[in-house]
Amino acid sequence: MGDDASADVLFLQSDELADLATPGEFVDAVRDGYRERGEGAPAEPRTKLLNADPPGFFTSYVAILPERGYMGGYMYGAGFGAQDAYFHLPLYDSESGRPVALLDGASMNPFKTGAAGAVGVDALARDDANTLALIGSGAQARGQLRATATVRDLDRVDVFSPTKESRNAFAGEMNEELDATVGAVASSAAAIEGADVVITATNATEPVFDGDLLEDGTHVTAMGQYDRDKREVDAETVSKAKYVPDLRGRTETDAGAFIQAREEGAIGADHVHAELGEVVAGVESGRESPDDITLFDSGGTAIETVAAAAMLYERAKEQGLGEEIDFAAASQALTGR
Repeated sequence: MGDDASADVLFLQSDELADLATPGEFVDAVRDGYRERGEGAPAEPRTKLLNADPPGFFTSYVAILPERGYMGGYMYGAGFGAQDAYFHLPLYDSESGRPVALLDGASMNPFKTGAAGAVGVDALARDDANTLALIGSGAQARGQLRATATVRDLDRVDVFSPTKESRNAFAGEMNEELDATVGAVASSAAAIEGADVVITATNATEPVFDGDLLEDGTHVTAMGQYDRDKREVDAETVSKAKYVPDLRGRTETDAGAFIQAREEGAIGADHVHAELGEVVAGVESGRESPDDITLFDSGGTAIETVAAAAMLYERAKEQGLGEEIDFAAASQALTGR
């Protein structure tokens, strides 16, 4: 145990976090985090540093949720010589400023990101939405689908990804897990036909469906757009939709679909309808008509990261998980006393 100046920090490994919360519980925690943001909680978009040789990037983003009592964020590197990614998640007490936990954050990523997507669906999709098109069949697509199934009573889910074997395997797995009928389809156009909700969860650099095909009343969540040179949805989709980002500041930094649509002249800088937190908090309107097309641009923020990490930390403490490590306070370490 540390002295009065130092802090006892709970280190939580990835496998200790794996079964601490259900998708629905992640959604509840993340919704509350976005409500705080809508009421004024501080959060900043990611800072992303690129490296050419070896290729990779290093990124971080932060938020404070004072009502919840925590602050922190993500820091991770991807690529480089390891050709992999490692997620470091520090969590602090927002009143004292002391660190309370250090999480190996990789395993929670699809859950907290899926929860953010589901909060967007819940805030913006029609209440009677029950058909979903999912573009993508990886871990993030799985997280999005599991979380969305907790906020809407889904009847049918059509999944498309470029590799037939992958989309078939994904559909088979999720069809067994969910009450909805989950099936693989041969194109993104087939997936979005008649869909009430469209979710893109890909690594694509170019749009994965034609915005002209979107029907009135559709909600779109795009979660793979966190680089100004990448976009999963086209300018047509952005321009015809009520555009709601997770953070307004991202439209100047890494919201690729918005940035490229603006550069192409399809929209103006004032096209942002509201931040997600503002809609969740009731500060701004969301969907205003059953015929509205809505778009949630979910590039990733520390809002969902801190909200989810706080929940996991508190549950881990209750269950006696983790290992305590000692962090020296600056007043102690800088003087050497």
